[in-house]
Amino acid sequence: MATPPKLFSLCSLLMASLFALSSSVQFDDPDWYFWFPLYAAACGVNLINGIGVLSSKPINKIAKVAQWLGVFLFFKVVVEDSVNGIAGFWSLDLKERVVREKFGSGFVVTSMYLQLKAASLQKGHVKRKEKKGTKYVECGMAILVVVSYGMSFVFFVLQKGEVKS
Repeated sequence: MATPPKLFSLCSLLMASLFALSSSVQFDDPDWYFWFPLYAAACGVNLINGIGVLSSKPINKIAKVAQWLGVFLFFKVVVEDSVNGIAGFWSLDLKERVVREKFGSGFVVTSMYLQLKAASLQKGHVKRKEKKGTKYVECGMAILVVVSYGMSFVFFVLQKGEVKS
């Protein structure tokens, strides 16, 4: 896998644009200093890997940091939701801030996992299963794009971006 497959590159660029939009709307949040770096790092990793620079060590380090920050923020939001009884762990009510933040951090964690997996396949650690692993990463990125853009469509178009106060 010398260059990333076209589907993987397209999905990475689509996720980069979604994370860029997400990072641009964080400055009105009270805890923007957590969320802006998370989405900005995810945007950068997806953008650089989307244009074909998969094996860059600094990018992989940024991806790992973003992944761990995403895990931390996911647990932060879950604890905040549990303590305050806002929406519930399994809630899909995108009008609630904690639900949107839970999904956002989950999307970042998933995206960074797939980017790191693609980078390890690029290095050729797994010779026999390389082709099969590449297909899993491509399909994972495609599923992530469909789910994340689908949820954004539901929130912005069907719910008209209304949030509960």
